[in-house]
Parts: sequence; C-alpha cells; structure tokens
Amino acid sequence: MKKILIEVPTWLGDCVMITPAIENIIKTYPNVKITIFGAFISTAIFKKHPNVEKIILDESKKSSSRLQWIYKKVKELGDFDATLTFRRTLFAKLFVFFSQAKTKGYYKRYTKETIHQAIRYNDFVNKTFQLNFIAQDLKIYFKPFKYEKPTLGINPGASYGSAKRWYPEKFAKVAKELSGQYQILIFGGPAEVDMANDIENELKKAKISCRNIAGKTSIQELCEKIGGLSLFITGDSGPMHVAAAFKVPTISIFGPTKDKETSQWMNPQGIIVKKEMTCSPCMKRTCPLKHHECMKLLEAEDVLEAVKDIE
Repeated sequence: MKKILIEVPTWLGDCVMITPAIENIIKTYPNVKITIFGAFISTAIFKKHPNVEKIILDESKKSSSRLQWIYKKVKELGDFDATLTFRRTLFAKLFVFFSQAKTKGYYKRYTKETIHQAIRYNDFVNKTFQLNFIAQDLKIYFKPFKYEKPTLGINPGASYGSAKRWYPEKFAKVAKELSGQYQILIFGGPAEVDMANDIENELKKAKISCRNIAGKTSIQELCEKIGGLSLFITGDSGPMHVAAAFKVPTISIFGPTKDKETSQWMNPQGIIVKKEMTCSPCMKRTCPLKHHECMKLLEAEDVLEAVKDIE
C-alpha cells in the first residue's frame, strides 16, 4: 500500500476522532503517502502530518455541476492503492466510486450499539483493510503553545447548533471564580465572536483581564493554543476533541448530545458535566420543547465543583 486517498468528515471534531483509525493504517503501512480531501476547516489538522503528501479542498459546492466537479477532481488526482470516505453522503459515495483504486471504503455503522464515534471510525478502517486494531489516542501533529502562566481556556461555542451552547454569563461566572489561579483566554470560531465578546465584557465589568481570540486564529493556531492550556472549559465541540488529543484537563458541558458517543476520547483528565433529563439527548440543533433546560439547569457551581475533581 503506497498511496491512499481519504475523504475526511466535514466537522472538525469528527476529523479529530478519525485520527486513531488513520494512525492504525500507518501502523500497517508505515511509508504510505496520504492525500486528504475535504472541507477547509477539517482538513487543516493534517497540515503537519508526516504521512500526508497533499491536502485537496472540496470546492464542489461552488461548481455549477457538483457531480462533474467531483468526477474531474478524482480523475485529476490519479491512481491510488486505496480510496475511502469517512462520510455517508451520496457525493461521498460517488467520490470513492469514481476512483480507480483497488481497495474502496465507504463509511457505515456496523452496529446499533451505543459506542464511541472514534471506535466506529476505527471499525470502518479495520473492515476496509482487514485489520484488527483497537482505537488508540487521538493524534494531532502540532506543537502545544507554551504559556508563561497557567492558562484557562473558555470555549462557549458549538457549531452544530444553539441547543449545545451553554450561556455566556455562566461561562463568565466560572472564569471570574478561577481568575485568581489562571490567566484567561477566550476561544471561538467566526460565528461565535458575539458570545466570546459577551464573556469578555462581563469580565471587564469585574475588572478581570482576559484575552479574546475568537475568530482570530487559524486551525493550527487554535490547536496549538488549546494544546498548551492548563484547563479547558468547553461545550461539546470540535475544540473539545482537540483538547482531548493533547490530554488537556477539560470540563465538557453536555446537553442535547450523546456523551457516550462524542465525549473526549481517551483523555484521563476529562470530566463531563450534564443534567440527566427525560428529553435528553434529543440530538436537535435547537431545543424542540423551547425550554432548553438541559443547559439552563446547569449552573456555574456545577462546573466549578467538577474543576475541583481535576485539581
């Protein structure tokens, strides 16, 4: 196996969760050259991977004919020993179908049991290449940033939808309580700048200094800054999985999503904070019952109590 073409998931968190599966491919074929295909955000974590030869962005949605764009791109990329996709869309299947590779892999779920997504992705690779590896640590090849002082990272956003988001004023309350022990860094993507600004303003009112880098980092910078943190407080999000890859002590706030499937993978210093609700996990982008109690009932004190367990 010399060359593999891999289409990666769209979401950053899922892209981090496929890394144990990719590392198991490399265990079997140490000199393999990998071409990564996918969205800008998700492919960026492979920028420094020693086995990744090329990163190709999926720009098919910009084309007048998405099907034609994918067909031409696959043919343009040339021959591979294997082509696989970690996505389940029609266009993902066509992407693999158009390839001339001898080995082709189309991601699917092999069990209805509740198992972690990292295991699902790894099972897919095992089936495709007839392997028998277990999913090990998440792996990102960026170097953690070195802070001068112990640093707390606050990440209020979650790209999937508003139902996953805890409240800025509660994040701010936690940050105020911990400001004597840590310098504070606020994270967030371009769509989460307003939430980050709300937290920053609350801290400024309390005359607590912080740095707000929401919407100001590349994916590499985001990973490096998270990797060097002393403590990370976050919702269920892509950055949460980045923190797991670096084994950063983390408090993960869960509401409508399945923590048994998408919590931090193999982070011994990760703690989940959630409220047991009859309506949760609903897996909806917005609260279908309009009350959002899975997040409203979570208080700053619940998170601060969890911090004690890490410290």
